[in-house]
Amino acid sequence: MNYPYENINDYTLGSLIDRSASMYAQRPLVSFVGGDVITYEKFHKKMLEMSALLKELGIKKGDKVLLLSQNMPNWSIAYFSIVRFGAIVVPVLPDFHPSDVHHIIKHSDAKAIFVSSKHQQTIEEFGQKGIEFVINLDSFELVDELSNESYISKFRKKFQKTSEEIDVKDDDIACIIYTSGTTGHSKGVMLSHKNLTSNAMSSFCVLDVKPEDVCLSILPLPHVFEGTAGMLIPILHGSSIQYIEKTPTPSVLLKAFEITKPTFMLSVPLIIEKIYKNKVLTKINSSLVTKNLYKVPFFRKKLNKIAAKKLHQTFGGRLRFFGLGGAALPKYVEQFLNEGGFPYTVGYGLTETSPLLCGTPLNMKTKMKSTGPAMFGVELDIRDKHEITGEGEIFARGPNVMLGYYKDEEKTKEVLDEDGWFHTGDLGYIDSDGYLYISGRSKNVILGPNGENIYPEQIESIINEHELVLDSLMLQQDSKLIAKIHLDYEKLDEIHNGKKISSDKMLKIINDLLEEMRKDVNSKISSFSRMVKVEEQREPFIKTPTKKIKRYLYQN
Repeated sequence: MNYPYENINDYTLGSLIDRSASMYAQRPLVSFVGGDVITYEKFHKKMLEMSALLKELGIKKGDKVLLLSQNMPNWSIAYFSIVRFGAIVVPVLPDFHPSDVHHIIKHSDAKAIFVSSKHQQTIEEFGQKGIEFVINLDSFELVDELSNESYISKFRKKFQKTSEEIDVKDDDIACIIYTSGTTGHSKGVMLSHKNLTSNAMSSFCVLDVKPEDVCLSILPLPHVFEGTAGMLIPILHGSSIQYIEKTPTPSVLLKAFEITKPTFMLSVPLIIEKIYKNKVLTKINSSLVTKNLYKVPFFRKKLNKIAAKKLHQTFGGRLRFFGLGGAALPKYVEQFLNEGGFPYTVGYGLTETSPLLCGTPLNMKTKMKSTGPAMFGVELDIRDKHEITGEGEIFARGPNVMLGYYKDEEKTKEVLDEDGWFHTGDLGYIDSDGYLYISGRSKNVILGPNGENIYPEQIESIINEHELVLDSLMLQQDSKLIAKIHLDYEKLDEIHNGKKISSDKMLKIINDLLEEMRKDVNSKISSFSRMVKVEEQREPFIKTPTKKIKRYLYQN
């Protein structure tokens, strides 16, 4: 496969946006769904204005600027305005708790902040404490009450407008992304310009992005999956990106699909899993005939094709790439997408790898439960393999592997070898065609009675197939396997036609249901993986921004 970017020698983000603004000047770049469009030329002009303002206010190469906001067109303008002259952007997930945001502000040594009006209170609660100025992202104006007036006037007096370009190198830090913090305080992942641009460029081996493509962005931009695949990749190829102004509820999403008719989208598996359970499976189970036919493989495939075709129309009818990542795709959902011919691709990666390590090209066969072969320029290695299964820890190397963790050499040395190999902490194997299969996280593996590896994620996937299950978590307590299950109480109520049932009777109904689930799941898994008990989890599980359950909170 020929690499289409041989003539590019400068892998900085500034060069990427300059190149696209020159090539696609009058094409649409960003907008809200149904809103005014900002062309590449206008985007570039505004970005240069904001870069000039940052420099005027004393931001230098290497200084950190925090970016806290929901998705909006101005988010990417601010992002590029920071990195273009060598400052470092610190994008923060908007659903982080204010205390986490405050920790990140302090730990990152941020000097300035871009914040949307919606999240300004979080910054107000922090106070100044080292922050020199705050810019409102909706208006691009200084927030006077949160800015250091004497600092600003001092720098504005000193500042001399100059056209002198600052030397930004490929290997300079472009951004510090703080991970979801599933084990306590999150780590600051330092990604260079080349980490991010090389990963965006490697997408050519998975899909052919065109200037005519329209990307509907529904995942948070500070997450590197959306930041790279949902922002840098479309911009690299002259495509347009649209953002949803409201909270993306099912009704808001349906309206956005109708207006935008996207050709390109990214999602976490939980979104498509909910759509499948609530739309497809509910419809099939509403009739005894289709419910029984769905159990027969031949008819299931036919029904999946019909349902997937309708789903494609729901998405606007033009979708040709639906990228899934951030968590494991449940087998039963993938079976529907695969048999239905829905244009999905499963990717695999981590924040530390900018993020993409693997993805199945649209012109190649998708293999069930596989994340596909390695991306262009990425090497994969399986170490400490199990002699029978071939499973072992996944190691990765390539131009997309992070520089390290900010202010944490010890943790960096734990995961980065001297020769550039990154310890992913994930377990899996590679088949003869080079396709990677992931078994689970090494830290989540439970040892069976005779030393067998039990992957809780795989069993949870089977539990979650039940129409009344929203989430599940498998744990080992006192050397015994148990599962906590969070039920869909609305659906449970529907089944009982909203009848008023006494609390004692409802408790018995739920306990009987959980015991029935335990027996059913145990009949489908190895004897050493079987659960001795299933407990009701009444409150929703606490999750990371990428919708993974924070396991460590439930271990005891």
